[in-house]
Amino acid sequence: MKLTLGFSPCPNDTFIFDALIHHKIDTEGLEFDIVYEDVETLNLKAFRGDLAVTKLSYHAFAYAVEEYELLDAGSALGFGVGPMLITKDEELAKELQEILSSKTVLTKALAELRVGYPGKYTTANFLLGLAFPELKNKKELVFSEIEGALLTGDIDLGLIIHENRFTYQEKGLFKVVDLGDYWEKTTNCPIPLGGIVVKRSIPQDIKEKLNRVLRASVEYAFANPTSGLEFIKSHAQEMSIEVMYKHIELYVNKYSVELGKEGRSAIEIMFKKAQDMGFIPKTEKNLFLS
Repeated sequence: MKLTLGFSPCPNDTFIFDALIHHKIDTEGLEFDIVYEDVETLNLKAFRGDLAVTKLSYHAFAYAVEEYELLDAGSALGFGVGPMLITKDEELAKELQEILSSKTVLTKALAELRVGYPGKYTTANFLLGLAFPELKNKKELVFSEIEGALLTGDIDLGLIIHENRFTYQEKGLFKVVDLGDYWEKTTNCPIPLGGIVVKRSIPQDIKEKLNRVLRASVEYAFANPTSGLEFIKSHAQEMSIEVMYKHIELYVNKYSVELGKEGRSAIEIMFKKAQDMGFIPKTEKNLFLS
């Protein structure tokens, strides 16, 4: 059976899927048509039901849950892996840190700060809403353009994800808050960032086979970490090998093999908190592959 499969060109995704798409493991008769897109584009494709299997952010999953369910393998959760809010203005960073620690609301002037963010349905945007719900003056940018927009003064604050968290300081930028750390201190849970979902309409035996194959691909990658190096590098946008593997180490871990009780609980807590705050719609659907 051939399935359309969407994932991002980021190192964590190419690391996970290398063995699967290059037949380094037994795919149990499954074949794949691959679509490479950034996560926000994949989110939008999921809303339209374009792909049988796709990576998407957990925030977006809330809007696609009627048609998709979450595989147990392939997710990105963890501690110390969250998106970061940064700025070019060190004094502004200190001011916002003080407001966050004292749990006071932003003044009107601060609430008008221009924020560059990587997409409405990213988990990063959801976490920003938890920490600073008053920040509404947002501009959607490709994640790789956010630091540049800060340096040119087009935005006041930038919400960065992926490998940018390793390089922003080299460009003279300052951290306001690590939103993953904020989430962890608030909930004592790992932060759910992204997962792999499959259409509910696909036969159950195929979905279970897909989950087995994906888990095998992750396990192969852990056992042979340099096996997919050339493939990963070919999609890594001139990233250094050191940064590439830091990225992988940050986002690929035990939750990528299987969510387990702790991973599932973190996702359920995120959904409950977001629903209670009115950020996402409520659903009666089971989130996980049954």
